Amino acid sequence: MDIAKGLTYLHEESRQKIFHLDIKPQNILLDEDFNAKISDFGLSKLIDKDKSQVVTMMRGTPGYLAPEWLSSIITEKVDVYSFGVVVLEMLCGRKNLDRSQPEEDMHLLDLFKRKEEEERLLDIVDKYNDDMQTHRAEVVEMMRVAVWCLQSDFSRRPSISVVVKVLEGSVDVQINLDYNFTTPVARRPITVAGHQGDAIGATTPLFASALSGPR
Repeated sequence: MDIAKGLTYLHEESRQKIFHLDIKPQNILLDEDFNAKISDFGLSKLIDKDKSQVVTMMRGTPGYLAPEWLSSIITEKVDVYSFGVVVLEMLCGRKNLDRSQPEEDMHLLDLFKRKEEEERLLDIVDKYNDDMQTHRAEVVEMMRVAVWCLQSDFSRRPSISVVVKVLEGSVDVQINLDYNFTTPVARRPITVAGHQGDAIGATTPLFASALSGPR
């Protein structure tokens, strides 16, 4: 909720729109009361209120990049996509890339899609979180919130303010969600983990997340 409300301020309430462009666990800090704070605006972009999209070079962290980055024409929905990845990581208690897992389970979105097809989403609820294990049905419902944020067609994703309303219980998650997540492939040098010009090969899938620490 704290993350979604923070993004709502950036997207809709500040004097200019702010696209963060690098939402990931390392850029979410907790204060002494465990309130979440969005940090590290090194890749963010200011957008005039009357504009809905912007053309920019691909930037961000592999694993959290929305498919539309391939076109270089992006909206605030790229942050919504990244938020969806973070939510799934929280619910499953693992990173979106875990090389300690068998090859078919390394990438969280691939594993999630397969478990959904098998109707076995309960298998990937965080096994080390007693509260989530006690309320697994609610966790699976929260997974649907993440899936809505991860729609390959950005126009089908909710605004982050609608996500807040879903979390508050005043809006229902959209039905007929698409679980065929599209993962972008870089075709030009991109900004990875804050280093301008780090080149990703044209055939390198960006779901292979290279995570950095706080900067």
